Amino acid sequence: MTAIRITVTKTAGSVPRDAGTQMLVWADRTEGTIGGGTLEWEAMTEARRMLRDGRTNHSVTMPLGPALGQCCGGSVSLLWEEAEAMTTPPARPLWIYGAGHVGRALVNVMAPLPDFDITWVDTGADRFPETDVTILVAKNPALIVKHAPLDADHLILTYSHEIDLALCHALLRHDFHGVGLIGSATKWARFKSRLAALGHAHAQISRIACPIGDPSLGKHPAAIALGVATAMIRPEARQTKECTA
Repeated sequence: MTAIRITVTKTAGSVPRDAGTQMLVWADRTEGTIGGGTLEWEAMTEARRMLRDGRTNHSVTMPLGPALGQCCGGSVSLLWEEAEAMTTPPARPLWIYGAGHVGRALVNVMAPLPDFDITWVDTGADRFPETDVTILVAKNPALIVKHAPLDADHLILTYSHEIDLALCHALLRHDFHGVGLIGSATKWARFKSRLAALGHAHAQISRIACPIGDPSLGKHPAAIALGVATAMIRPEARQTKECTA
């Protein structure tokens, strides 16, 4: 079914979304968002007029304050064009180990983000709430690390320090984009010593980030999840070979 793709081609001043943001509009549904409330509503209305009238291309620059009564104060240039599908970058593989309070909070925050393809791992099916993400049940989670993509990010927050250590050991023998481990400075000092005794070099061990989250936000599971998610969606988090969570 034909759709209209709306692209933010240029911005100036305070605006809801950056240049390059896209959304698709069909007669009966939408996918993606260019943000901005009234801006998006007007853009969708124009897209559906184009579908009705058979037009395939349109562009305009919209000053958000004068034209739409929005308080942003900037301007947005939009391009409407016929499209069969919207090209989006592949989702980042994210493996989360542990379905406890912090694991659940993390999935609640990360799952709605289109940039991540989540695989959630724990030792028992009864530990998971109802969810749309991919679930893996493994009595020994470390044994399934070999199935993870080599460019995946991993967040380790199980109920067991021994499972956490085994996962760190398995990941250092595998490969990864980034690893974040929940725990205190004391826990991490012990883990570094034990991982070194298992034969891992300091340079490799240091690729694991511990503790995770933003200490200034506190230790509530939701606060930890917010800190981790904020670190992971920053552009620089994908440009380095270390999970900054």
